[in-house]
Amino acid sequence: MGRKLAAVIFIVTLALVTIGTIHPTKQPNLSWMPGSEQRLSHSSSSTPEEAMQTFLDRLHARDWGGAYRLLANRNEVNPVVFASDMGGTNQSLREHSTLENAESHITNNNGSTAEANVKLKWTSVVGSFTDERDVKLEKQDEGWRIVWPVTKEAKTPPQVIPVNYLRWDVIYRGATDDWGEQNVEGPHVRIVAMNPVQHGNTLSVLGEMLNEDTVPAFVTVKATLLGKGDKELATEGSFDKMSHTILPKQVTPFRIDFPNMKLDDVENVRMSPNSLLVAASADPVIAVENQKLENGQVLTGSLLNQSGQVVSIPHVLATFYDRSGQIVWVADTYTERALQPQQPSPFSIQVPDDMKGKVSSYRVIVSPYVAGGM
Repeated sequence: MGRKLAAVIFIVTLALVTIGTIHPTKQPNLSWMPGSEQRLSHSSSSTPEEAMQTFLDRLHARDWGGAYRLLANRNEVNPVVFASDMGGTNQSLREHSTLENAESHITNNNGSTAEANVKLKWTSVVGSFTDERDVKLEKQDEGWRIVWPVTKEAKTPPQVIPVNYLRWDVIYRGATDDWGEQNVEGPHVRIVAMNPVQHGNTLSVLGEMLNEDTVPAFVTVKATLLGKGDKELATEGSFDKMSHTILPKQVTPFRIDFPNMKLDDVENVRMSPNSLLVAASADPVIAVENQKLENGQVLTGSLLNQSGQVVSIPHVLATFYDRSGQIVWVADTYTERALQPQQPSPFSIQVPDDMKGKVSSYRVIVSPYVAGGM
């Protein structure tokens, strides 16, 4: 039973980044060896536009080695670092993304050098993000080549980080146990706030759920809209707009969206929270620093991984409140790169225009996914 439950939780955790992708993505090719470009044919580009298009085609195909061979600054760029920069590492969101669109604009072409602005739009099942860079191009004997600015991940110096956070393990009922023997009782959770709001053509049910037990809980929640005479209009669940694993006394926000539904047609909302007992740990701890709400519309800050583990996919959730303390919006974002230990990483969350004047305060939490972890 324990193994089956663990497998189910693992699948649900990864579902947001491993399903819904039409084309399977490949992992970064880190097997490139120095000198391998000599065994492969060089492509010759007679114009900077042609060189950039060939480069972007290689990126779209996740052919990091082919793209690397088009660089003018290969003596300055490690092929493994380049592949990691483009394809991501540590099971990050970038690894589970595809290059949907790429744009480049060539400027200042004097016949021997040129400049270009490049925008790469990466998409995943949980959203999209844009990687924009200014690059230079050089005309060499074999044609035009690209001087690519690689973004290097910060390195954490060798050190020992003591871990004294709480951890919960669960022993489930086994197949050989006596018939009728019960598993450990599931955790008690409670919805402590709920507020339906209209946002454009979408009705959103906002709320917060509390784990009021002494054990961790894996939680889900559904909402059913009821019309006149308690007629069921629609039922939806909160999948990615909540933290599914909450420790004792922790609170997670949630947002459940109903497209093409109007609040005026709803008489009542029936909430259905659900919880399962799971093994969990309070580590890794991610601090949220330098929080600032700019113009009431963009929440910015930085994440600091205080543990010694690499956090593959940090999920940032923000709850926004009005002056009376009522929830007016729940929004989230993911960082495309893995969160390295002891290294800050920026984030930003957009507040819709129609919610801008209503926000008075906010609360931010981070739900971490660690590849191979608990």
